[in-house]
Formats: sequence, C-alpha cells, structure tokens
Amino acid sequence: MIIFDPHEFIVVLTGAGISAESGIRTFRDNNGLWEEYPVEEVATPQAFERNPKLVWRFYNERRKQLQSARPNRAHFALAEIEEKMGENFLLITQNVDDLHERAGSKNILHIHGELKKVRCTKCDYLEKREDNLSELPICPKCFSLLRPHIVWFGETPFYLDVIYRVLKRCDWFIAIGTSGVVYPAAQFVQEAKASDARTICINPDPDASSQFFDYHFKEKAGDALTLYASQWIKDVE
Repeated sequence: MIIFDPHEFIVVLTGAGISAESGIRTFRDNNGLWEEYPVEEVATPQAFERNPKLVWRFYNERRKQLQSARPNRAHFALAEIEEKMGENFLLITQNVDDLHERAGSKNILHIHGELKKVRCTKCDYLEKREDNLSELPICPKCFSLLRPHIVWFGETPFYLDVIYRVLKRCDWFIAIGTSGVVYPAAQFVQEAKASDARTICINPDPDASSQFFDYHFKEKAGDALTLYASQWIKDVE
C-alpha cells in the first residue's frame, strides 16, 4: 500500500507523456521529422552553428505552441502533493515547457532547460523571454547571438550533481510519462533503488527500466494521479 509519510522525501521525474496530455507534441512526433529535417538536425550545437536561423525557427514554433497549452490534471495533482509535502518534495522534469510552474509547482529542476529562457552564446546573459523572438535574436548585453536555453543532443543535462545527491536520500522515486530508456535520466531509478527508495512508475507502456519499479500504474498520468494521489497523501498534514 502506498502512503506518503509527511517526513519522507519524494523525488518525481516527469517526461514527455505528462505534457502530451496538454497537447504538447512530443519530440518524436511525425517520425522525428520537422519540415522534413530530422529532429537532430535542429537540436544540436553543430546544427545551430551551421544554420542558426533554421534552429531558431524550430524553437520559435515550439514557443508558439506552448502559448495555447494549459496544465492538465497530472500537473495540478503534483502541485497538490508538493503543497502537502513542502520541502520534502522535488520535481525533476525532462520537459522544457512551463506547465508545472503554471499548475503551482515550485521546487523544480528542468534538466533539459526551459523553452521560455534564452542565453547568450558569448557572455553570461540568461533571461526569461516570453515575447516573440526574431529568427536571429541578439543579446542585449554584448550583442552576440542568443540561443535557446535548451540542452541539445550531445550536451550535458543540467543539475546532475544535485540530482544524484538527492537520489541517495529520497524515500520515494516516482517516474511519470517517461520512457525510462534515455540516459542519464534512465539511471535515476537505479540510483534511488540502490539507496533503498521505494519506486513508482506511471506510464501506459512498459519500458526497459520496469524491473526497478516496485509499483507500475499503466494509466495515463492524469488518470492515475486523479485516481490515486489523494490516497497516497491522505495522512499528510
């Protein structure tokens, strides 16, 4: 039986499946193509160096799509769990949208970056930008080219040192809407299990890491969290 004690520490990992329920197209939609380009051709440092205008067109389209998306039941359920657990809750997301924040979540690590943030290719400029960007946006600080604040293929995800530290002390690890096969995130459940954490997977499709989960719910994220989250946190004051 799953019941969260108010003194236990919970780490949640979310992936594309949770945002898909809000209408956010997954990275691999349309066989991994965007305007007949493989996604890797618009999501690598080399692609940006070759054709920054094309890459910015891709990310401006994704930013535009995000404007019409809204948080779903799963986002709100996780915000409710965090409200109950307080500082004993950490949300790690592979998603670059801001739907968790809009649902009320606060303690979040975006390991693949954030779509609404930009950073300079030369200086330390980093800022949230919700306005419409040009195809070649320029840094207001040093006038160099800006890039999306996104972790591209071949780049190291953010916050890994923090994440591996918290995985060593968490009591529960919950993976939601993620395939569990892409590293380094695929290794998080193994790290948590090695520290005796109990583990939950919410994903309609079985994946390569299923063997490491104690509980596997095969409903979509919104359905599962609507059904079960209130039971899991019912004794938390």
